[in-house]
Amino acid sequence: MAEAEVADETKAEGGPKAEGGLKAEGGPKAEGSTQARCPLGDFPFVAEHPLEPPKEWAALRAEGCPVPELTLRSSGEPVRVLTRYADVHTMLSDPRFPRDRSEAGPDGTGTGERHQRWRRLVAQTLTAKRVTALRPRIVAIAHALVDTMEAGPKPADLWAGFAYPFPVRVVGALLGVPEQDWDRFSYWSGALFGQDRYGQRETRTARHDLATYLGEHLARMRREPGDDLLSKLIEITDAADRRLPEAVFVQIMQGLMHAGHETTSSVIGKLVPVLLDDRSRWQRLLDDRALIRPAVEELLRFDVNRGPGMPRYLTEDIELNGEVIPKGSTTLSVVASANRDERMFSAPDQLDLTRSPNRHLAFGAGAHSCIGQSLARTELQVALEVLLERLPGLDLAVPSAELARREGVLTDSFERVPVVW
Repeated sequence: MAEAEVADETKAEGGPKAEGGLKAEGGPKAEGSTQARCPLGDFPFVAEHPLEPPKEWAALRAEGCPVPELTLRSSGEPVRVLTRYADVHTMLSDPRFPRDRSEAGPDGTGTGERHQRWRRLVAQTLTAKRVTALRPRIVAIAHALVDTMEAGPKPADLWAGFAYPFPVRVVGALLGVPEQDWDRFSYWSGALFGQDRYGQRETRTARHDLATYLGEHLARMRREPGDDLLSKLIEITDAADRRLPEAVFVQIMQGLMHAGHETTSSVIGKLVPVLLDDRSRWQRLLDDRALIRPAVEELLRFDVNRGPGMPRYLTEDIELNGEVIPKGSTTLSVVASANRDERMFSAPDQLDLTRSPNRHLAFGAGAHSCIGQSLARTELQVALEVLLERLPGLDLAVPSAELARREGVLTDSFERVPVVW
């Protein structure tokens, strides 16, 4: 998704100033402390209700256990888990918390300075002006998906029929991919970034086929440039006499597919059930469409994503909340917990469609904040606008408690979202 407009200050709404991610009274003290590992079970935690946060988040945000060492369910490895707003903000924005060094490959699209170079390059092309110009196309894509849903059986699956294909089609349009190839794009994205659902052979084949397709698409855009992001990237780099290798362009396009598909699909597939779980929320947006923009921000804050998050690896000893986290530790930030921190947000467990200010961390912070946040916000706003316009009677076809979590994805979503109207 895209960049978070997160202020450097961490003053809570109507509350005391958060402690900047550093010392907090009552936190366990550093080296060798047996308190560092809190007896809260494995991570990620399991919630009692699919739309509610795990109860452990609030326990970790409380005094006494600020940076626990937990065990990853997937691997059994130890990991330090950050759940407070100030700590998570620090982790996301502090260069001493680098991402996995193995991400930095010879194509220059990893982390560190090389990563920042291509981020700056993409930022030059993925502008607010370009997103605004793309908006009518985004609206048309949303309407076409609703057309298909209306023509199909009921209950319909909002996830498969709308939330999943919508963002990847938008990315395809952004990159100048012909509409007839959008379904292939969607399949490749799922095979590469949801590998738990595909065999190794199928994933390898999808990776090869996508790379081949993107290479051919790049050559086609060089011959016949259009008014798309890829053509602009080619224009900028060629004009600067620093023509990038094909592999770098392919990696950039794959990165945009990943960042622009899974996360946005996941949010759409969850924000609609949250609104429908209490019909007064949906009705309020039907009555006042001007609330869609602040509602999107609040739904991003309110999201109970229980995915494992993005790991960071400490390059030196760092003190947080009076505890020293040793060099070499793996840390994970629970952004969704930080967005429920009582130190930052008043009544954080209440969905307030008019909340302002709303300095949530859904799009990250600092140098690694999501560069596509303008696009993501536009997609989420358009998704709500079109669904409210076309399907005002939309409702869940099953109790929200029966929504099954889609396991094994980074950002957490549901297997199906059955709806009627």
